[in-house]
Amino acid sequence: MTFDADLTRAQIDADYNARATVSETEFDDIIADYLRYSDQAADLFMEREGIVYDPCGERMDLLGAGGTGRAAVIFIHGGYWRALSRRHSRFMAPMLAAHGIATLVPDYTLAPDASLPEIVRQMRAAMACAWREADALGIDRDRIFAVGSSAGGHLAACLASRGWQEGFGLPDQALAGCMPVSGLFDLAPIARSHPQDWLNLSSDDVAATSPLRHVPEIGCPMVVALAETEADGFKRQSQAYADAWAASGRPTPHMVIEGRNHFDVVLDLCSDRTALSLALLDMIGQS
Repeated sequence: MTFDADLTRAQIDADYNARATVSETEFDDIIADYLRYSDQAADLFMEREGIVYDPCGERMDLLGAGGTGRAAVIFIHGGYWRALSRRHSRFMAPMLAAHGIATLVPDYTLAPDASLPEIVRQMRAAMACAWREADALGIDRDRIFAVGSSAGGHLAACLASRGWQEGFGLPDQALAGCMPVSGLFDLAPIARSHPQDWLNLSSDDVAATSPLRHVPEIGCPMVVALAETEADGFKRQSQAYADAWAASGRPTPHMVIEGRNHFDVVLDLCSDRTALSLALLDMIGQS
């Protein structure tokens, strides 16, 4: 059955409206925090800025404290595939650098200038670039992890999906672990709601870019996380994805971060004392 097929358009719009879960002031303050903490991280830990990872011309940044053979986290920003950038998304780099972990932060072409299949392709190209250029980047190609928030959680999960790696010259197990935060995993309801205005998803697009439909038989370590006050659609999607991943035989923690909302939950990655960061560090530590 199509995900959330029993809901009306009005119900779907309400259940997938993350912006309505916070006030305008809260939202503006959180986005300002993204930029402030990210600028601080760039000032202290930028190693290489603006690496072109694909012929499309999109770029990614490498942040860290230097070294070789490091684990690396690819962090993919959210914004419902049409907003924000890598400049908003470097804030976790100091915490990771303190543990000897590099951070890679890619941009992607925003909708509607790019289709969702093209955005997914770009993120897979960024992953392939990191894997291929691991030695030059000072990272261990066998310890590359994907983390993303909201739309970025969807894109991180697309890196953990099956069936795309060979086309990019990667082994099936190229990704060492994945943590989608507040992600979306079946886009059928999205094609019936307000983001369709800028995504223009076809039924083939939905089938191709829904991670819930492409869970591998043998997948990488996975942690599915979300905020306590998420809109109901995000809650259902995270639970369904965690259940599907666990059904494939991989233990899959499903974390609900208390006291956090859809937008500020990823700021917990600024500190290594939060449940979210501890789960990520534990996953990396076991690799």
